[in-house]
Amino acid sequence: MAEVASDLYRTVERTVGGLGYRLVDVERLGGGLLRVSLDAENAIGLEDCERVSRQLSHLFAVEQIDYQRLEVSSPGLDRRLRGVDDFARFVGKEINVHLYAPSAAAGGRKRMRGCLVQVLGSAGEERLQLELTADEAEATGAPRRDRRGQKPRARTEAPAVVEIPLADIDKARLVPELDFRPARKAGAIEGTTGSLGSEVHEP
Repeated sequence: MAEVASDLYRTVERTVGGLGYRLVDVERLGGGLLRVSLDAENAIGLEDCERVSRQLSHLFAVEQIDYQRLEVSSPGLDRRLRGVDDFARFVGKEINVHLYAPSAAAGGRKRMRGCLVQVLGSAGEERLQLELTADEAEATGAPRRDRRGQKPRARTEAPAVVEIPLADIDKARLVPELDFRPARKAGAIEGTTGSLGSEVHEP
């Protein structure tokens, strides 16, 4: 998987936004596959993916964008988070974070996992407040103390909370929330648990 050029991303973003959707990600994968993930206030359906796919296919032909196959889909359970709006939208959710460089706040690590508590700071200087899982807090060596300032005796104490500048984040994704409840009876309509998409095989 490879990052796409910023100009291509912006072109796709304008087109998707003009159709009333929110662009989540654009990725280049093996075999010349160009994958576009989109979202909306309401759930994304197959008709939405087909509509965007037709518009992008026409756009790429005009702009002479190099690709072999185009896939337009909903972002799936492990959707990527981009920008302040995305992070603010998913406050309270568990996320995986990959930094550009090791962070002192994270015990010198580049990767961490935890619950997104809130987004802090003014425009251009935003920070994520992340409540690390117990295992992550142990691994980072981040301070974990009770209300009296004493070190907790058991690992059941509240995990460490760290603050990460948004500008330091290379990639971030939601941690999938899996539902193992029994399926409904035949004929019931269930929400999608993965990504729903439409694929065009030829440019």
